[in-house]
Amino acid sequence: MLKLINKAQKGNDRAFLELFQHYEQEIYRMAFVYVKNQNDALDVVQETAYRSFKAIKDLKEPKYFKTWLIRIAISCSLDILRKRKKVIPLKPEFDEFIPAAVDEDLVSAISLKDLIEGLQEEEKSVILLKFYQGLTLKEISEMLHIPLGTAKTTLYRGLNKLRKIMEGDEANEQ
Repeated sequence: MLKLINKAQKGNDRAFLELFQHYEQEIYRMAFVYVKNQNDALDVVQETAYRSFKAIKDLKEPKYFKTWLIRIAISCSLDILRKRKKVIPLKPEFDEFIPAAVDEDLVSAISLKDLIEGLQEEEKSVILLKFYQGLTLKEISEMLHIPLGTAKTTLYRGLNKLRKIMEGDEANEQ
């Protein structure tokens, strides 16, 4: 893998393409968790490819290529979310057809992914990198450019929020 990275840094387009394709699915999954739809996630993958291709020569530590790519993907995802906040959505005409009473099966179908969406962006990033990407707290702190103590605090704060939400749901079921 390091040989491919070195070739890509020297301008070998095929080496870069092979490298990127190796991580493309992981980038897509990470982006999808952030942006919540296929089109935007694909845009993130495309933008990540573009940005990483332009900047591969500046990568100082080839052994952190995957981490570097994921960081670019997160940055692209957050850019899309910021742009989306500037757009004022129109109220869909079919809102009147949504039943007022929510089906209990629908409520029970809330997944961990849905719960994670309720977290602040930094909490979401740390939890996703820790549990979806399997990174250590040290790697997360380096990737997000935050102190190790901040990464730990953010992780535990996010996990506590998730735990409280889950305990609240369990209390409602009883």
